Amino acid sequence: MEFLGLVNYALFMAIFIGIYALLALGLNIQWGFAGLFNAGIAGFFAVGAYTSAILTTPAADGRIGGFDQNFVVGWIGAMLAAALVAWPIGKICLRFRSDYLAIASIGIAEIIRLVIKSEPALTNGARGISNIPRPFGDLGYTESQVAYLIIVLVVLIAAYFLVERQFNAPWGRMMRAIRDNEGAAKAMGKDVEFRRLEAFIFGSALMGLGGAIFAHFNRSITPEAIDPMVATFLVWIMLILGGSGNNRGAILGAAVVWIIWSVSEIATDRLPHEYAVQAKYIRLFLIGLMLQLVLRFRPEGLLPEPLRGDQRTTKPGVDPN
Repeated sequence: MEFLGLVNYALFMAIFIGIYALLALGLNIQWGFAGLFNAGIAGFFAVGAYTSAILTTPAADGRIGGFDQNFVVGWIGAMLAAALVAWPIGKICLRFRSDYLAIASIGIAEIIRLVIKSEPALTNGARGISNIPRPFGDLGYTESQVAYLIIVLVVLIAAYFLVERQFNAPWGRMMRAIRDNEGAAKAMGKDVEFRRLEAFIFGSALMGLGGAIFAHFNRSITPEAIDPMVATFLVWIMLILGGSGNNRGAILGAAVVWIIWSVSEIATDRLPHEYAVQAKYIRLFLIGLMLQLVLRFRPEGLLPEPLRGDQRTTKPGVDPN
């Protein structure tokens, strides 16, 4: 029984790593490709989670929705809803730069959270939405976990190859040119504002998909699940640690950070109750310490952005051969 419990926990961790890897890939499109400092990941995560929940749950009294659709419809709807929300936000906020864009995106994510919490007719307010169907949820617990993990891995692999293909395509080279030298890109006739908006929308759609997968795995979604600590800043740490601009680095960072986050929770839960509550802050300390060490000794991340073509001859200290 103890072995089965370890297997179930490993499956649980692997599913969450896959979900966070999708969020990190979405952020990598925005920050790693286009240099957009989006600190409102939790908002798009929430839009995707609630959209899929509304589309796939049975009808409920006092709440709009309950369309009882297949989970595939819910996940596609989550991506479309997150993209639609990202479009006006991007049109307004992408004129800002760096820290101003971060402040604006944090504010928008908080607005989304407050709307979700105060609209019981749509989101059931603070109680959230339950009875969200999980694919293969009628199987045994372990079998259901394995089946859901396979689905998450298929989605993650598809997303990785699509994003990696764009990264290596002319679109990816153009986005990196805009990120590195916006003035030069404009001088070459590139529509910088439109391309930045494209990256913002694509990344947000992936974040919405991650929220939908989380909601179906958890079988419920509440405003507490949209905590900026775990739905925004943890994702940033994953990308920075893994290596922004590198899709494999984003996935590696998600795995490393989530394993440390989960194992530290197990360790603190074994302490007496009076110490366990205070010891939970050790998790934040460990993640922060790890981030500081990476920024100090390997600022480019565990898997740096690959140098391609002419970049090898322009980067200082890099042998072009």
